[in-house]
Amino acid sequence: MKGIFITFEGIEGCGKTTQAHLLAGYLEEQGYKVLKTREPGGTEISEAVREILLSNDFVKMHPHTEVLLYLASRAQHISDKIKPALEKGMIVISDRFSDSTFVYQCYVRGIDYQIVEEMNSFATEGISPDITFVLDLEPEEGLRRAVSRNQKHSRKEDRMEKESLEFHQKVREGYLKMAERYPDRIHVISSNRDKTEVQEEIKGIVGRILSQRGFSG
Repeated sequence: MKGIFITFEGIEGCGKTTQAHLLAGYLEEQGYKVLKTREPGGTEISEAVREILLSNDFVKMHPHTEVLLYLASRAQHISDKIKPALEKGMIVISDRFSDSTFVYQCYVRGIDYQIVEEMNSFATEGISPDITFVLDLEPEEGLRRAVSRNQKHSRKEDRMEKESLEFHQKVREGYLKMAERYPDRIHVISSNRDKTEVQEEIKGIVGRILSQRGFSG
């Protein structure tokens, strides 16, 4: 692929959506062609699947159903948006991607990692991120931020946000395990500070990697 694929990951309320938005804006100002997207979602079909996955009407969803829905959404997302953009040489920035599946469905829900890895490779057509930022934050603070955000926008908690504190602690642990597994790709960034400080660190890492790869967009 001619483009660069950047993903943002982390627990609920960690600030990844904000940081993905800020980075996309910064790179566009620098003259790069950028596609900003999210998971689950990003296409009409994938957004419809997102509604099912996050709906409080389906709190008893079986873990196998959950992972298959995430992968179905991702397959459409890759085909319709991510792959074409990368082939055009764009920078793709996604708010969540496959690491979320490995953390939530494998590390937390207990589904076999190797099985999910094989299915994910099929769904993504072998496409994986070049750079991943895990925004690290204590779960208590993340959930506090998520509640505040929902109140501000008059939204209810989604199915994932309603999970227990223990669940979210395991999610955080899972992300740190993934960072140990892929140290060259995954950068753990403390988000327990001003968003401008976080963004400056992210911009520095991205700028350095783009320069090393001779990427001009």
